Amino acid sequence: MNRCGLWMAALLVAGAAVAVADDLDSNYQDLQDAVAKKDVAAIKKLAPEASALARAELAKPAGSGDEAKARVELLKDVDTYADYALYSTAVQSEPAVMVDLIATLEKQNPKSKYLDQAYEYYLPALAKTGAAAKAPEIATKALANFPQNPDLLIYLANYAANHGQNDSELAYSTRIIALWSGHPKAPEGVKDADWDRKRDISLGPAYYMAGMIHASRSHWIDADRNLRAALPFASGNPTTQSNVLLYLGMANYNIGKATLNKAKVLEGLKFSQQAANIPGPNAAQAWHNVQVMKADADRMR
Repeated sequence: MNRCGLWMAALLVAGAAVAVADDLDSNYQDLQDAVAKKDVAAIKKLAPEASALARAELAKPAGSGDEAKARVELLKDVDTYADYALYSTAVQSEPAVMVDLIATLEKQNPKSKYLDQAYEYYLPALAKTGAAAKAPEIATKALANFPQNPDLLIYLANYAANHGQNDSELAYSTRIIALWSGHPKAPEGVKDADWDRKRDISLGPAYYMAGMIHASRSHWIDADRNLRAALPFASGNPTTQSNVLLYLGMANYNIGKATLNKAKVLEGLKFSQQAANIPGPNAAQAWHNVQVMKADADRMR
């Protein structure tokens, strides 16, 4: 990405502009060298300087013609590289350095495309450095710039779930479900396999959290829809699977009772029987539900 010497052609105007070109060309080369050497201190100093110099030039009238267009593209490249320098070094660094560099990137460009990828690493690093208390505020602010970032959404959904914030838990879970229902393509620079992994990590829990909140509010139709979707993701976790089956049983039973639909009551019975067969704290309640549902189903036509 070395373009030393190109600045003079792109900024071939008098006096001060040539001096700016020299400063920016020198800074840009130094930044590339620092990235190659993984010189964290130099990168932290040079990246904001490069970005500021490039943006100051971009703010000036662009002019017209091929040279003016080349000048603009070069300046944009430098600004983007300044973001990349911080991001690429951060994700290869220990947690304390990572936090420092990504915080620097947030100040430099809170809407950087590289930040959109960085939060997957940044939020866990905050916890590892004893700064977990800062993470909810950081994630909430970041979500305003990246409203479809699955790492931010699942973090905030889990945080809400762990702090009894049911309305927020449901809101974030619903946003995650809507995100993946739109079948978004992987962002630039993200491998399809990594994008699919983000989907599986966030979508199953989102269906589960939404379903459980709806069940707790006796919103049985919504609970049934979300918990059915959660069930395939829960197969490897007996506790979660037990919860899903228990409340699927209750949802279908209550829908069936309200609509005089024996088939739904029997479906609730089936789910309850499955929950009763999983050892754990739900087994006794599920077995009790089986007896009630079976008796009610026997009385229905």
